[in-house]
Amino acid sequence: MREIVLINITGEDRPGLTAAITGVLASNGVNILDIGQAVIHGVLSLGFLVNIPEAEQVSAVLKDLQPLIANEGLQLRFDPITEDHYQRWVSEQSQKRHVVTLMSRQVTAHELQRVTSVISQHGLNIEQTDRLSGRVPLDAPTELSKSCIELRVVGELADIDALRTAFFNLAQELQVDIALQEDTLFRRNRRLAVFDMDSTLIEAEVIDELAKAAGVGDKVSAITERSMAGELDFKASFKERLALLQGLDVSVLDSIGASLRLTEGAEVLFAELKRLGYKTAILSGGFTYFAKQLQAKLGIDYVFANELEVVDGKVTGVAVEPIVDAQRKADLLTELARKEGLSLEQTIAVGDGANDLPMLAIAGLGVAFRAKPLVKKSAKYAITTLGLDGVLYLLGQRDRNGQG
Repeated sequence: MREIVLINITGEDRPGLTAAITGVLASNGVNILDIGQAVIHGVLSLGFLVNIPEAEQVSAVLKDLQPLIANEGLQLRFDPITEDHYQRWVSEQSQKRHVVTLMSRQVTAHELQRVTSVISQHGLNIEQTDRLSGRVPLDAPTELSKSCIELRVVGELADIDALRTAFFNLAQELQVDIALQEDTLFRRNRRLAVFDMDSTLIEAEVIDELAKAAGVGDKVSAITERSMAGELDFKASFKERLALLQGLDVSVLDSIGASLRLTEGAEVLFAELKRLGYKTAILSGGFTYFAKQLQAKLGIDYVFANELEVVDGKVTGVAVEPIVDAQRKADLLTELARKEGLSLEQTIAVGDGANDLPMLAIAGLGVAFRAKPLVKKSAKYAITTLGLDGVLYLLGQRDRNGQG
């Protein structure tokens, strides 16, 4: 009669251990039903769920393993598994799986305890835990560090919106980022990423910088703030702000463009997206003049933004239709996906303002980046603590796999 056994082996890792252990199992005609391995700081934890054809062979397998275990200074544990228990385990593979991503500058035990408690309270079980961020020197400045832990969870989720709300509130309290995604094929198979420009790809709002040069900085920045917070209609506020720039000399555009700083992580993100074969786009309510500069710098495929009309070397202050507003951004995302032969589920959208919400809502992965409170609360996913390259963690990318 066959015997199902769970074998756990722990100890110092070295090359060849798995080959040596499976060699012993092979010599006894053992079938492997499942395997898992983790190495933390050079310490191996290796598990096999095996089917031993005859119950009488169990003692022989154990006897043959013991010399190897002793010589290598390992610890060995054998646990018999009933067939009923095994069949229950097999039936669970059809259960839905989700991925919880915890991001901060430095993940603490307290943060992880709070996140895992919420997971447990919603009836989910943690199946696998991985660190996606790279190894960080002990003396590295915290403000420059990146820390990300990915938890794969399994179980029937009664109310996904309630869990998202719990994670949102906890993220606000702990000042971390927590994302909950269904673990589907699309999560690692997205192919188009579109971005807002102002306060997303770059740190500034360009129209505010132009306004400062025109001597109307305070007026324009106040309108911008209300527009991005969703208090004003974007198209109307854009026309109002642009009108205040009438007469601005075009000579200031180059100096403003040169002063614009890329957001933390932008170069890493675009280099990695390009390596992975993504198409990228800027969908901006800002100006084409500056978006084209970013396109050249980051190797972006498409740019859609507003034209800054200039006559006789002066900004006219007149808006050129069509204005790239909230609905236009969503429409452009849909058009680009269709052009690339993709479903919207295969797209990523990243932005910070209320005029980004429609495109965030229809994208497979819509990320509110360092966003206004209304936007952060409305979007399914948000990154506030890390740079733009934090988007890669939501795709399941490890720092050691790319350039992070």
